[in-house]
Amino acid sequence: MSAAPQRLNFERLEADDARRCSVGESPVWRAAENALYWVDIPAQMLVRYSLAHARRTEWTLPERVGCIAFDCNGVVLAAMESGLFAVKLGEAADGARQGTVSVRLVAAVEHTARRMRFNDGRCDRQGRFWSGTMVQDPVGREPAGRLYRYDANAGLSAPVIGGLCTQNGLAWSPDGRTMYLSDSYPTERHIWAFDYDLDDGVPTNRRLFANLHDYSGRPDGAAVDADGCYWTCANDAGLLLRFSPDGRLDRSIELPVSKPSMCAFGGPRLDRLFVTSIQPAGNVGEHDGCVLVLNPGVAGLCDPEFAAAL
Repeated sequence: MSAAPQRLNFERLEADDARRCSVGESPVWRAAENALYWVDIPAQMLVRYSLAHARRTEWTLPERVGCIAFDCNGVVLAAMESGLFAVKLGEAADGARQGTVSVRLVAAVEHTARRMRFNDGRCDRQGRFWSGTMVQDPVGREPAGRLYRYDANAGLSAPVIGGLCTQNGLAWSPDGRTMYLSDSYPTERHIWAFDYDLDDGVPTNRRLFANLHDYSGRPDGAAVDADGCYWTCANDAGLLLRFSPDGRLDRSIELPVSKPSMCAFGGPRLDRLFVTSIQPAGNVGEHDGCVLVLNPGVAGLCDPEFAAAL
């Protein structure tokens, strides 16, 4: 069963076309700063936009970064190409846009193939960080990706799940007891649900939650709202899809970009939805690569911080 696509009013977070991303990903709302952070993967860039001051700050990182989280002190946990890094951000000088960074490796990863990096990721409700790997610019189907868990005491886990092509869609239900994961490679396009043990952080009982072969697009980054519904960006279809906790598609929203990549709830009441996007090869649309802001009529959840100080 499909939901008829609807159109919502939207804004661009930034009007300047020069500030579009090549591959925008990993939007994270920081309530204490009234600011949104996200990354541009090929540019090796972390970006912050302060809504309070209408100001953009950029930080250049040493490797491509797939996703980020924060600890309680505002230090960034960044999943890059060779591992996980603690990144301390320095503010830009007055009138400047570029901030300074101090980067420290906290967990190296042994990849299963060449040209790999971390991709999508976030913290679970207990503050353990999860992220998966993928082959960059794959030639055909290469299921070399793995999903990892990281906490300060146990370090980086052995691969928890393997055989992934393009890992994506990590999210948790409001009570933390259901974990979601997707594979957005064109031949895969599945979203799975798992039972999730709150104490040891182990997912079990893997089952198909949604098959996007039945709908449109590829399941990219995701978020869960306060009602427990799962929102996923349907890459290549220009849609934002919402699934109820039982896997039923109940909303489909048309977006003014062809390749939405990830969504995050934010704003003072967590009722605004920020959507990053990718500039496609070839014809680039008016808003492709921008961060969009929607008012979906529901509230979301705060992204948990990493449980230990980095």
